[in-house]
Amino acid sequence: MELWFTENHTEHVKFSIQVDKQLYTSQSEFQRIDIFESKEFGRFLTLDGYMMLTEKDEFIYHEMMVHVPMAVHPSVRKVLVIGGGDGGTVRELVRYPQIEEIDLVEIDEEVVKACKEFLPQTACGFQDPRVKLYYEDGLRFIRKYVDTYDLILVDSTDPFGPGEGLFTKEFYGSCNKALKADGIMVNQHESPFYPDDAYAMQRAHKRIIESFPIAKVYQAHIPTYPSGHWLFGFASKKYHPIKDQRKEDWKAYSLKTRYYNEEIHAGAFALPNYVEEMLEDVENKNFN
Repeated sequence: MELWFTENHTEHVKFSIQVDKQLYTSQSEFQRIDIFESKEFGRFLTLDGYMMLTEKDEFIYHEMMVHVPMAVHPSVRKVLVIGGGDGGTVRELVRYPQIEEIDLVEIDEEVVKACKEFLPQTACGFQDPRVKLYYEDGLRFIRKYVDTYDLILVDSTDPFGPGEGLFTKEFYGSCNKALKADGIMVNQHESPFYPDDAYAMQRAHKRIIESFPIAKVYQAHIPTYPSGHWLFGFASKKYHPIKDQRKEDWKAYSLKTRYYNEEIHAGAFALPNYVEEMLEDVENKNFN
């Protein structure tokens, strides 16, 4: 008998992966957590039935989340990761020796425990002594800090359920306050392709441009995310993601990456016309 995992991307579109076996399942206080094994994508994590990552393509998301801001900001010392209980974002951050502290705030401790046991490919960075874990609500955590972080990475789930508060105007305003004067915030920005996802993307962009003087959007192709076309938000008090890109400085780190490079950095901000039009609607106040 064949076993398949299926996620509904829209009412009329489904995405399926054939499953060899289920490695883990639990119902935490916040959500259902499942980890599966598959031939094509290796192990993969789902929360409440939604794909979070696969071993085969997670590197795309995590490299683009981390290396874009790290190639812009000249002196990141203290980083906050909100969400990211799988550990992939932390794994990329600990590759930078100049980072002194990495605080990760994950609302669901069970996600971290499951990933440590079944997804060591992403969770390996948790062992780094610079990493400190906080199991609490990200919105509540960020309210307590002012002028503290050089970089905030919002590695959240979708804008409903446990991650809903991480897409509010209050949250983005609190991130602005928690950043230092030259700080950068990067967030996962949803997909522009299907209508419900596109609406969530526009709503997030509206709230970010109300909170930051510089707010840009960039993209990556992630095969197992809805439509494969995924966006990230880059928000800063000072640095422009292209004008202030430090190509040679980043190359000097000699980091081996599979997706990110200095040319993709700039190219990722060259968005298709349909996405530009959606963002312009928000920026011209034609979006409610």
